Amino acid sequence: MRAAILHAVGNDKLDIRDDVTLAPVGPAEVRVRIRATGVCHSDLSAMSGVLPQPVPLVPGHEGAGEVVETGEHVTSVKPGDHVVISWRPSCQECDLCVGCQPYMCMKYVIESFSKGAFRFGGDTTAYGMAGCGTWAEEVVVPQQGVVRVDDDVPWEVAALIGCGITTGVGAVINTAKVRPGSTVAVVGCGGVGLSVVQGARLSGARTILAIDPLESKHELARKVGATHTATPEGLPEALNELTGGSGFDYGFEVVGKAATIQAAWQATRPGGNVVVVGAGAVDDMWSIPAFNLLFEGKNLLSSLYGEADVRHDFPYLAKLYKAGKLDLESMISSRIRLGDLNDAVEALRRGEVLRQIVLMD
Repeated sequence: MRAAILHAVGNDKLDIRDDVTLAPVGPAEVRVRIRATGVCHSDLSAMSGVLPQPVPLVPGHEGAGEVVETGEHVTSVKPGDHVVISWRPSCQECDLCVGCQPYMCMKYVIESFSKGAFRFGGDTTAYGMAGCGTWAEEVVVPQQGVVRVDDDVPWEVAALIGCGITTGVGAVINTAKVRPGSTVAVVGCGGVGLSVVQGARLSGARTILAIDPLESKHELARKVGATHTATPEGLPEALNELTGGSGFDYGFEVVGKAATIQAAWQATRPGGNVVVVGAGAVDDMWSIPAFNLLFEGKNLLSSLYGEADVRHDFPYLAKLYKAGKLDLESMISSRIRLGDLNDAVEALRRGEVLRQIVLMD
């Protein structure tokens, strides 16, 4: 089959080849024919080493497809089912899973660094990003790594639910629990940032300020729910105009940089909630005086994968889409083929696109 392989961290180009095979399906595993997969900034972070991954690596973690084979112990899905790939499968047995934090489960994350399901060049093992590797025509994943959705959900929509939508909307609904009538600032208007905007709209926020240095993204931010937009330089003026200088009830950081965490902190009112959604580098440090941390009374929260229980949240978000409550088509910059991935990665590096979706032949 065809797949894109990163041979070394930091390589600019992917090796798109046709001689890739898969390991046999285990008793509790599922083989999925990928029908659509997103080109997410986290894929770029995996290629650059910001997000550590083993190599050789098949990138891609935001995908959807059709089940073609199941192991003998699999009961949750069957061949022919339409599924969304979860890049953070939960074992559903550990204290974290039983304690309602399945997004923190590390079992399959750890396993993904030692177990590679791909083979190329004869017998060379390649690993899947986050245990997935959706930049391939097929994948083998644990049964906990797939969630069934209705057959009438378009493939590209299902793929977006697999990461960007769940991460962004979940940060609003699950982590921050944004209240109706509140004010929200969103720093970063990529795919996840715009999902935060949509989540804030769904939650009934009265004011939603979308902040991004690229003014070309502002129109789309307004289309999907932002009431106002600003560049980082215009944030102080917007804060004064929209909140009387007091700050927003919620500040979401959706970039993964110390500087943007600081911007979200400064934009949030005393006693408000600062939610870090962006995936940053291990050496990018952010600090705040202990005095401020206590006496400003702001709550600093992190939101990993939107704190989702994907077994519930994937189908729920699909229902919101079908009900016309989520605008996902507007977030797709282009639909491309697997062979276009090197161009797609370069366009993502330049910040020219929002979400490119690979549609498999």
